[in-house]
Order: sequence, then structure tokens, then C-alpha cells
Amino acid sequence: MILEGKIWIFGDNIDTDAIIAARYLSTTVPEELAAHLMEDIKPDFPDLVKPGDIIIAGNNFGCGSSREHAPLAIKGAGVSCVIARSFARIFYRNAINIGLPILECTDDLSFMVSGRDKLQVNLEQGLITHLQSGRTFQAAPFPPFMQELIRQGGLVEYVKSRLGKKVS
Repeated sequence: MILEGKIWIFGDNIDTDAIIAARYLSTTVPEELAAHLMEDIKPDFPDLVKPGDIIIAGNNFGCGSSREHAPLAIKGAGVSCVIARSFARIFYRNAINIGLPILECTDDLSFMVSGRDKLQVNLEQGLITHLQSGRTFQAAPFPPFMQELIRQGGLVEYVKSRLGKKVS
């Protein structure tokens, strides 16, 4: 799976309350959550982010509570993937469970400009290409089983497809 999108850069320790504030947790509708994505960090972000865009972050992205709302809001905004130096483990698991592609990349991506630069991401290989410069970076790709789970749209959709094949 190859993704391309404009990047949005966030720093270290972006917690789930910064991704989607607790005041919006009365819904689990991804598109409703997306209308408030990252607004406490960057108030105009919900208006700027477009389907296919990519979030880049530093260490410990998604720390804080175990709310599934955070990856739902990101996915609801149409963000194609999140690349971070590291993820909080519960966010990592929640992202996979809902089918949000995420990659851990420890390479220095700090030269990129938020809202301007574009990346191409090969999820199967974990290969990230900065389209303006042609520079490539290597992230840790998921094993084939997890790639299929993400491709299916998350754990629930994966299980449904597996049960459907066994029932017929």
C-alpha cells in the first residue's frame, strides 16, 4: 500500500487529550471527532488537514489515557498515516485496532516543513520518501498479518471478513 500526502508536524509527548480534548468524548463518530482534531495545539488544524495528509510526531505520541477516540479522530479527518519516533503502547494498539496506519521511524525528519512538504509512504516496506528532496527513510514495517488487519480497516472488520470466509 502506497500513500502520499502533505505533512503536519507535532512534537514529543502529544497526549490523547491534545489529539482530541475530553470535552468532545460524548461521541464516537469519527467525522465529528475530526472536527476538533488537535485544536488545542493548533486551532485551525481541523480546517487545514485534508484527506491523505500525514502526521509526523516525535517521541511518545498518543500518551495519556487509553481512549480510542484519539486514533478515531485522526482517521475521521482522513489522515492516511501517522509517523512518529515512538508511540505510547495503548495508542499504538488502538490505532491498529481501528485500522489507522502508523509507523515508527527514528530517523531525523526535522528538516521538513509542516503544511508544505509531501511524503510517499510504502507501508509494506516501511519506506518513507520525502518527495521534494528524494531522500528516503526507513521505518519498521508491520508483519504481513498486521498489514492485512490495517488493510481490512481494523480488528473488527478483519474478524468479520475471516468469519465470513469460514461460514460460506
